[in-house]
Amino acid sequence: MSTEEEYILELNNVTRSFGERDEEVCVLENIDLKIKKGEFVAIVGFSGTGKSTLINLMGGLLPPSTGDVLCKGAPVVGPSPDRGVIFQNYSLLPWLSVAGNVGLAVNQIYKDKSKQERQELIEKYVDMVGLYPAIDKKPKELSGGMRQRVSVARALSMDPEILLMDEPLSALDALTRSVLQDQILDIWKQTGKTIVLITNDVDEGLYMADRIIPLKIGPNASLGPSFEINMPRPRDRKSMNHDADFKKLRASVKKFLNDEKAKEKEANASSESYPLPDLEPVSV
Repeated sequence: MSTEEEYILELNNVTRSFGERDEEVCVLENIDLKIKKGEFVAIVGFSGTGKSTLINLMGGLLPPSTGDVLCKGAPVVGPSPDRGVIFQNYSLLPWLSVAGNVGLAVNQIYKDKSKQERQELIEKYVDMVGLYPAIDKKPKELSGGMRQRVSVARALSMDPEILLMDEPLSALDALTRSVLQDQILDIWKQTGKTIVLITNDVDEGLYMADRIIPLKIGPNASLGPSFEINMPRPRDRKSMNHDADFKKLRASVKKFLNDEKAKEKEANASSESYPLPDLEPVSV
């Protein structure tokens, strides 16, 4: 099997910096990542470590400063319908209905299809995320979870091979979040798409993904070790919490992240310390 066939997405020695000359800041450094077709990969890390920058590099929304980002063996030079991006914010147009927001993508990608065929596609993907009863509603009439489902439907409607998800569930309450987690897993099972999930929730990554990779704390952040999640699917949250292998894996990932946080605190403490002058008391 060739590399092109084996890996659908690759990042080879990728670095991304912002600013110029003396003000340049390296956010990501030496990023090496290979993702197989149909794989579900979660990348977990603290806020401000460059997770969104990483997903933007994969989506072609940012070019790497150095290194290569490849999709199916070809360089990523910009956004493409084969990579759908779902952001943390819903990015919906408030004056359009659910159908209208999903239709933005459908009408752009399927220009050669008839109006009726495009309408059928819109309805198909709205129904896939369980929003058909609300297809004519505007975003202001929807809950946060429903709005995020519209974003998922819009991304799916482009029929991308890869779904890139940038903390799409982080703003939702726990109950809605768990419902959407299961819905995304159902869609993944139905479609066989490759998914990269950015999250700050270790348990979410362990529940959903095939493997979880922590991102080190920056600047100059790089990826930590890849932890394989060898647990049968479908997974049950309650039984997982009592599973010895799951608890061991969760402890390993959290230890890595906590060790990174401790290193950051130590580095900040040393950088903020000031040497005292060597003075001797003088009698007056």
